[in-house]
Amino acid sequence: MFKGRHFDRSVILLCVRWYLAYNLSLRNLEEMMAERGISVDHATVHRWVVRYSPELLDRFNRRKRPVSRKWHLDETYIKVRGRWMYLYRAIDSNGDTVEFWFSERRNLAAAKRFLRRALKRHGRPERIVIDGSQTNREAILSCDTTNRLQGRSRRRLKPIRIRQSAYLNNRIEQDHRAIKRRVRSMMGLKSMSSARAILGGIEMVHIIRKGQAKYACAQQPLLAEQFERIAA
Repeated sequence: MFKGRHFDRSVILLCVRWYLAYNLSLRNLEEMMAERGISVDHATVHRWVVRYSPELLDRFNRRKRPVSRKWHLDETYIKVRGRWMYLYRAIDSNGDTVEFWFSERRNLAAAKRFLRRALKRHGRPERIVIDGSQTNREAILSCDTTNRLQGRSRRRLKPIRIRQSAYLNNRIEQDHRAIKRRVRSMMGLKSMSSARAILGGIEMVHIIRKGQAKYACAQQPLLAEQFERIAA
C-alpha cells in the first residue's frame, strides 16, 4: 500500500488519520510534524489524504458489520470551490451509517444512484424514513420496483415502506453534524475529486467511532489501532 513512498508508513498514516479525525488544517499538520523532526510540506499531506482515504475506506468496508433493515435517508450541503454540492447519506435505526454518496446535483438521478448503491451493498430495507422530499420518494419507488423485478428469489418481495416525517428524520439530521463540523474547519474543498476522497475518509472515521467494524466489541480498539489494522 505504501510501497515506493519517501516517508515511512507510520508518518503517512498518522497525518491522514489526524487530518480526517480532528479539526486540524494541513498547515497545522506541517507544523506538528516539524516539531517531531519530520519535514513534510502541507501539500504532500493533502496528496496523502486524497490518495489513501479511498483505499482505506474500501478496506474498512470489507470489515464493516451489517446494518439493520430500517433506514433514514437525507442529504446535506457541502461547499466545494464556492459552490454548494450535496452529500446523500443514510443511517439505520441504530444510528449506524448505511451508505453515503457525494453528488454535484440534487435531483432524481442523483438520489437513484445513491439508492442503487445502498441496495447493492446492503440489501433491501423494510422501511425508509425521509422528510418531505418528493424527489427522494420517487427515487425509492423507482429503485424498489427495479430491485424487485431483478430479484432472483422465488418468494414475492414486499415493497419498501416509505415513511415521510421531518420529525422522525431528525435522527439523520443530527448525524450530519459530525461530518459538517469537520468540513467546516477545512477552509473549503477545492475540487470534486478531492472532496469525494476526503469526505469518504471523514465518513470512515465517523463509522469507526460508532463501532461498526466486525472486530469491534465491548472494548472498542483505539482509532489509531483500527487504522493500523485496516492498512495492514
